[in-house]
Amino acid sequence: MYKIRQIKYAPTSVSIQVYKIVNRKRVIVRHIGTAHNEQEQSDLLFLAKDFIEKMSQQLTLFEANQSTNILYLNQTEFIGVHYTFLYELISKLIITIEFDKVKNNLLLDLVILRMIEPASKLRSIEMLDEYFGIKHRRQSYYESAPQWLTLKTKAENIALGFARKHYAFNFDLLFYDVTTLYFETFGEDELRKNGFSKDNKSRQPQILVALMVTKEGFPIAYEVFAGNTFEGHTIIPVVKNFIRKNNVKAFTVVADAAMISTENIQALKENEINYIVGARLGNLSNELMKQIDKSISREDGKNIRIKTDNGYLICSYSSIRYRKDKYEMEKQIEKAKHIIENPSKNKKLKFTKSSGQNIELNQKLIDRTQTLLGIKGYYTNLEESRVDNQTIIGRYHELYKIEQAFRISKSDLQTRPIFHYKEEPIKLHVLICFMALVISKQIELQTKTSIRKLIHECKKITDARLKNKITGKEIRIRAKLNKATIEILQKLNLLT
Repeated sequence: MYKIRQIKYAPTSVSIQVYKIVNRKRVIVRHIGTAHNEQEQSDLLFLAKDFIEKMSQQLTLFEANQSTNILYLNQTEFIGVHYTFLYELISKLIITIEFDKVKNNLLLDLVILRMIEPASKLRSIEMLDEYFGIKHRRQSYYESAPQWLTLKTKAENIALGFARKHYAFNFDLLFYDVTTLYFETFGEDELRKNGFSKDNKSRQPQILVALMVTKEGFPIAYEVFAGNTFEGHTIIPVVKNFIRKNNVKAFTVVADAAMISTENIQALKENEINYIVGARLGNLSNELMKQIDKSISREDGKNIRIKTDNGYLICSYSSIRYRKDKYEMEKQIEKAKHIIENPSKNKKLKFTKSSGQNIELNQKLIDRTQTLLGIKGYYTNLEESRVDNQTIIGRYHELYKIEQAFRISKSDLQTRPIFHYKEEPIKLHVLICFMALVISKQIELQTKTSIRKLIHECKKITDARLKNKITGKEIRIRAKLNKATIEILQKLNLLT
């Protein structure tokens, strides 16, 4: 049995020791410390009792919670910090969105690390231990990761269900776009192909990722294609599959001009899919150009609607766009003139054309471009009686929200470059990034704060790890919430 001994060496000095009797002799087990006043003496006695409780492995008849709150600096060792507050916050959001229903802790932890500090999967496992004290075996990743791809549909359904419940998504309007993700390699295979790169990495293989978001920019579905796939060939199969899976009746897809083609328009009509897409006015016939030039008023906000084979063509005018277009045109004309004056620098530009061995200005193209200055075009099949021109234009301009989602994915979540080389790990990487994007977008929409800023603020709330050298116990002390983190918790409805 352990006992506490108090030895008074001087009027203001008391030594606290823990001892036990062995063969009728007193054996000092641990010197707790020396107190120089009543408060220190009281604190050291609590520490001594805590030590005895730990060593005897017995519960006391009385509450001893106070002892865990006492730190005696001479007997305390600082062993580091954890960012448990940040982990707990994102974990609560995972539960709010219901991603916890995938029932895979390692996958969810990798999603959290992708948001906090993007890294390789194995390095992420190491950082989970470093940052949060959460341990996963590397072998667990190798054993379970191949089965995670079956969770893609479940993750999409969870995101879709959350969008319906919290953002009133009812399938009437869906925004669609694609991007490319390149690899740190120059070798191709069936999935990784060279193609038109949106990252200016045309010499490196890539994949094409299609993303669908709500009007708020909340991601609800995605698809992966080979890197040499023409983006205009993706919209029909992806949208048709989405409609089939969700048994959608009325549907309108919004996409940029790259998605428009006579073939796509026909397919959309055949499948009774409403569409709002950008129009490339430079490709219009001369007759249609003349009709636009004659009909449209060069006043801000004015628009017209013309029936064409691709649906209704809506054109609107903006003086701001006019100034921008004019500046770009004049800059390109100056470059063209410079090339003409310096034929040794034989470079083909927009407003040049070949005439025998010479290069000259393409005045016809300049005239066409000048006619369209300040004019933006949109195609739709929606009747004006259902949706007016201004609403069509407004919906198209909301496409910037999907571009924001791609920026978050590429910059904050560092989706690319990709270092995987096999199809399964590549698709698993995209799944993790999609789930992280859903959570990140929820944070952005609710707090009006970027995921980077939120993580920066929440990392300030650290858990100091202190080791009681007397008992061997680890004690954690959390920093107080600051004003910024309290506001974040309030906006996310996580403040309890």
